[in-house]
Amino acid sequence: MNVKLYASQADPVLEAIRRDGVCFSKEAYVRKKYGESAWIFLTAYRFFVKEAEAYVPKPEGAEFPYWAYGDLLSFDHSGSSHVLELSVPADQAVFFRVADWNRILCMKYLPEDEADGRRFQEELAQCGLREDTVMRSSFYPEWKARIMESWKRLFRFHKEIAAGDLQDLAGIQVGLWQIREEWLTKVY
Repeated sequence: MNVKLYASQADPVLEAIRRDGVCFSKEAYVRKKYGESAWIFLTAYRFFVKEAEAYVPKPEGAEFPYWAYGDLLSFDHSGSSHVLELSVPADQAVFFRVADWNRILCMKYLPEDEADGRRFQEELAQCGLREDTVMRSSFYPEWKARIMESWKRLFRFHKEIAAGDLQDLAGIQVGLWQIREEWLTKVY
């Protein structure tokens, strides 16, 4: 089963796909793109890499994922990048909710539900702490571990989406270890 996805990529990625038939993302690209705030992305991406391999094995040559989306409204397409329409085998994609990934990018706790989120925030407030303070510091390893452990919930919907149980992919984000030329159906 293939799934229709959209990705926004710059010229060098499209050129590599056309030249080599496949393109892999590298940690160095993330460092260069985000500069001073790269630590945030590297923290989140390293977590993703470690955990996502349990769902889709990382092929040789891949370091970090490419991001794709189930609909055109879920991502920002700006600048000189191209929108790639892809037809990807579902077993090559790691599925999750955009909103959950955004919490991780903000270095926040990913609650099981609203009640869990309230409890965590109350405990944190009782200690006079905030999530961003915890994640930027080396002084709160237990709190940091709790936040990062909660991030494993990112993958809670992967199996049902990958199995095709969710037909509407609005609000769904996808991690791809590679972008293959044969997956490319259209370039906007």
